[in-house]
Amino acid sequence: MSSEQKSQTKKFQKGERSIPHPSQQASRYYPADDNAQPKKARKTLRPYKPRSTLQPGAVLILLAGRFRGKRVVLLKVLDQGVLLVTGPFKINGVPLRRVNARYVIATKTSVDLKGLDSATIDKVSKPEYFSRDKKADKKGSEEAFFKQGQGEGKQEKKEVSGDRAGDQKKVDEGLLKAIKGEKMLSEYLKSQFSLRKGDKPHEMVF
Repeated sequence: MSSEQKSQTKKFQKGERSIPHPSQQASRYYPADDNAQPKKARKTLRPYKPRSTLQPGAVLILLAGRFRGKRVVLLKVLDQGVLLVTGPFKINGVPLRRVNARYVIATKTSVDLKGLDSATIDKVSKPEYFSRDKKADKKGSEEAFFKQGQGEGKQEKKEVSGDRAGDQKKVDEGLLKAIKGEKMLSEYLKSQFSLRKGDKPHEMVF
């Protein structure tokens, strides 16, 4: 640094003060846009650890969704807190479906799953098994919308594919054998859970 760029000393009243060179002073102007910086992850990703009560074969109570209040049988715990459950369909009409572990109540009742076909359970556990046909949904939604507006057509019911119906039948056969062996278990699965005035859920034992 040259002598010209060094700080200068000036007298102020009775004292002296050193004044830095303009090149050393902080700029009064700043850019309008801040430089983008990578965001810091606040939480570390940890593998999902299911509750101790969520064991395959346990009877669960659904708290949300289309079948809320129904009792279902837990078949398998999937990744990221997703549970594979079924009614069985022949008993209470709940088909094979995936539910969030946060919206279920685990009971002390359980069903023996030894009679189930492991190959069918593995097939149903895959994420692509429940994926929808996006092309068919997009095509049908536009045509059905204009037809209903003109009063020409009605909303068609979605048909279950033959493979999915066959898988549901295989799972139900293994479960029904185990359920028939337990007294009153079939009636318990048919009944729907509900709360009445004065009930205290936090004091209930499931």
